[in-house]
Amino acid sequence: MTAKVVNLRRARKAKDRAAKAREADANAARHGLTKAERAGLEAQAGRLARALDGHRRETPDD
Repeated sequence: MTAKVVNLRRARKAKDRAAKAREADANAARHGLTKAERAGLEAQAGRLARALDGHRRETPDD
C-alpha cells in the first residue's frame, strides 16, 4: 500500500494561511473593542496574573 502523495509547497502555504487567519482573527478581536472594553480586559488579565502569582509555592529567584 502506498501513501498519498502530498505537495509540500501547497501544504506549507495552507499552514501559513491558517496561521495568518488565526492571527488576523485575534487582531480583529483586540482592535475591534472600545477603549473601556480593552481596559476591562487588561484589568482582568492583571487580576488573573496576580492570582496566579499568589498561588506560587516559592518566589522565583531573580
